[in-house]
Formats: sequence, structure tokens, C-alpha cells
Amino acid sequence: MKAVVFHGVGDIRLDDVREPKIQEPTDAIVRLTASAICGTDLHFVRGTMAGMKPGTILGHEGVGVVEEIGKDVRNLRKGDRVVIASTIACGTCSYCRAGYPSQCDKNPNGKRAGTAFFGGPAQTGPFDGLQAEYARIPFANVGCVKLPDGVSDDQAILLSDIFPTGYFGAEIAEITPGDTVAIFGCGPVGLFAILSAQMLGADRILAVDAIPSRLEMARALGAEVIDYDAEDPIETILRLTDGIGVDRAIDAVGVDANRPHSGPAKVSREDKKEAERLLEAVAPKTHEQGDNWHPGDAPSQALTWAVEALAKAGTLSIIGVYPPQMKWFPIGMAMNRNLTLNMGNCPHRRYIPKLLELVASGAVDPTKILTNKEPLVSVIDAYKAFDRRMPGWVKVELAPAAVAAKKAA
Repeated sequence: MKAVVFHGVGDIRLDDVREPKIQEPTDAIVRLTASAICGTDLHFVRGTMAGMKPGTILGHEGVGVVEEIGKDVRNLRKGDRVVIASTIACGTCSYCRAGYPSQCDKNPNGKRAGTAFFGGPAQTGPFDGLQAEYARIPFANVGCVKLPDGVSDDQAILLSDIFPTGYFGAEIAEITPGDTVAIFGCGPVGLFAILSAQMLGADRILAVDAIPSRLEMARALGAEVIDYDAEDPIETILRLTDGIGVDRAIDAVGVDANRPHSGPAKVSREDKKEAERLLEAVAPKTHEQGDNWHPGDAPSQALTWAVEALAKAGTLSIIGVYPPQMKWFPIGMAMNRNLTLNMGNCPHRRYIPKLLELVASGAVDPTKILTNKEPLVSVIDAYKAFDRRMPGWVKVELAPAAVAAKKAA
């Protein structure tokens, strides 16, 4: 089958690989009808998330049809359409039962290893990912959620990761009706955080980014937008909140944040050198190629701004991805202003049924954030356009080659 395979930092390819087989009684084999490219995938290619094993199939978002099930998968049958939770959970350990499936104890690397997910580095499994024609789904009785006929692949692929992650970010921000919220990053997760903050009753949402097409999507969702390359985001937030700051802030960027390259917030030479030192520690190995695969040049920028933007006793939610080697945080500023910090990897399986019900009922249409649909055969070009943050390339759905050919016919 065709699959997107990681060969090294700056080196991904569309390869012919063996089709997966049932290995455990709780496995299922799913024929993928949709996958997607996520910003997390770019961390591996850019070198800001270490530990990727060459030969790993990328991708952690998937929708498909069940082709085969193990003997202990008792809630699915061949032919079921399913959305696949991005994080892998057994459903039986104490963490899964407590509502933290993203911290499942069945990670092959041991109980202290943290989150297991598809298409990730060695410490997450590794498990082959979902940017392929077929995938083996461990603990399929938990990780595969059946789809009603009225929910399309376009809608369902957004429920595999980014909609639950955005909702999780808004929930752990402790948003209450009437709150003013700042969201740093208007990529796919940030946009779903805007939508989710509205669902939780936020009165005002200030969205910070520098890419015009993303800011326009945030504005269309009802956010008040701030271009950090045109104005100082903290000065603007304080001015718009009468000097108080926001009640809640969400970091939806993570380690690949960029510093301002123009405007009044452009950093000093000293700050630039500090950011370069931090980047060297976070991503010691990179492989830039022309305009592609460049890590963000200020890994701590979104964290710093989020802390600075908060009112005293506010809450910071961190859902942007940071690698273990990221060890810088403005803890003194946060502590002295009584901030609450909540963070983590989204427990997708906890949220998918609730969000699926909202989509199926027509209460929410997630496809307004889906901007591109590409065949799997064009995946490398799609990766490059998404990596460069080309205008209009916000969320990219992939169709396996056979599916794309069928649709074209």
C-alpha cells in the first residue's frame, strides 16, 4: 500500500509498504477513506520533536471503514464507518477509567512514558500512523467510534484530533460565561479553540497570529484579531481590556512559535540571540530545504505572551505541543500573579462522542475550518505548502490513492 513514511528530519516520502495485519485480539484493520496533515507532523519533519524512528508511517488523524477485527473487538463489525481517536487508549487501566485516555498505562514504553499516539516518536510507541491506505488500530473497541450515516468524511476527520483538542484547550482554560479569552495561534487547533470558547460562553475572544488568511478565518468565527507583525500584541490586549488583561489564555502554538519580524513588537538583538540559544537546545538537528522545514524561531514566544496577557488570577491553557527538551517557562511572572496553569495532550476519546453528536445534529459545522482536500499521491507537495503556511492552507485533508481515483471517476 501507499503510505507517508518518515526517513529523517527534512525527509518524508510516499512509499510502498506492507499492508498491516492483526497482531492482537483487540486490533482492527481499517481502510482509510480520509486522513489529514497536522502541525504536530511538522514538528517531526522540522526537527523540533526528537525521537522519530525512520520507517514510521506518519499521521494521527483518520476516518475509514473496518475491514477486519480481532476476536476481542466486540462492538464493531466489518463495514462499519469509524473515526479514529488520535491518542491510543486501552479503556481498562486506571487512567482510562478516570477520563485520561491520553495517559493510558498501556504505552509499550512503560507506565511513565506518557501519551501514545499514531505516527509519533519512539517514546509514544511507536505506532505506525494513518497517512496510509490501511492502518492497524490497537484497542479498536475503544479507539474507533462509529459514525452515523449523516456525518461525512470531511466532518469526521476534524473529530479525530483538532476539534477535540481545541475543545479540551477551552475546557481546561476554565472558561465561564462572560470571560474574555486570548488565543495565541490561529492554526486549525486555535480556530477550533475559538469555536469551543464560544460554546463555553466566552464573551470576547482576542485571536493573535500574523498570517492574514488565518486571521481572516478567526475574524469570520467572531474573534477580534491581532496581527503581531503589525502591532504589539500585549500592548493591544491591555489597551482593549482597559489595562486588566484577559481572564483566560490558550497557547495553541507550541514549540514552533515565531517572533515578530516587523512592527513595534519586533525583538531586540539581545532577545533574538536568546531565542536562537533556546532553539538550538530544542532542535539541535534540523534540515531546512529552501523555504521548507524551518523550525519556529522563538520556541517560548507564545508561552511568554500568554502569561503576559493574563489578568491576575487568570488561567493559562497549554495545548500547543512542546518536546521534553523544552525547559523554559516564565514561572516567576506566573507565580507572582497567582495564575493557574492547565496543560496536556488531549484525551480525544473522552470528547469525540459529545462533539460527534453536535456535528450529527447540525449544531456545529466543523468543515468551515477545512481548507484543502488533496489526494495521497500529492501529499509531499501538500506537506510543503502547509509547512510554508501558504495563503489558504489551514487544514489539509488527504484521500488515499484508491479513494481519490474513485472520486475522480
